[in-house]
Amino acid sequence: MAIVAWLRQSSPDHWVRILDDANLVFHEAGHPIFGILGPTLGLYGGTLGQLVFPAATSAHFYRQGDRASFGLCLAWLFENFLNIGRYMADARAQILPLVGGGEHDWTTIFSRWGVLAYDVKIGGFVQGLGWLGIAGCAAWLLMSANLKRSD
Repeated sequence: MAIVAWLRQSSPDHWVRILDDANLVFHEAGHPIFGILGPTLGLYGGTLGQLVFPAATSAHFYRQGDRASFGLCLAWLFENFLNIGRYMADARAQILPLVGGGEHDWTTIFSRWGVLAYDVKIGGFVQGLGWLGIAGCAAWLLMSANLKRSD
């Protein structure tokens, strides 16, 4: 996880190629998958896709009792918060390139919610949750590794 954090911070666009490219695929897939349930869920589907896939893998490994895989997948879930928060914070500025052009999800969502003026604050909060979650996962993995050694 430290490697991912270092790669993210050292990249000029804060993009970890292999991980964030996969996250983008899950985001884009989420729109049509959740869109089956209606246009509102289709709009939210991108972000839901980014969260559902790592949450499902985390749940799978938790049920299997695989501590390391569970912790890494949970960190992957929280890593998505970093990109989601960045996307949220861009709702008014709309500087980030969008796949295929189109509408900015969070501009539409925040406009509907009446909180567009707070996009940067909300995005920063979500990114902060992401970093806290990643740090918590790292601590949990270290603790789990120490517990396994003592078994």
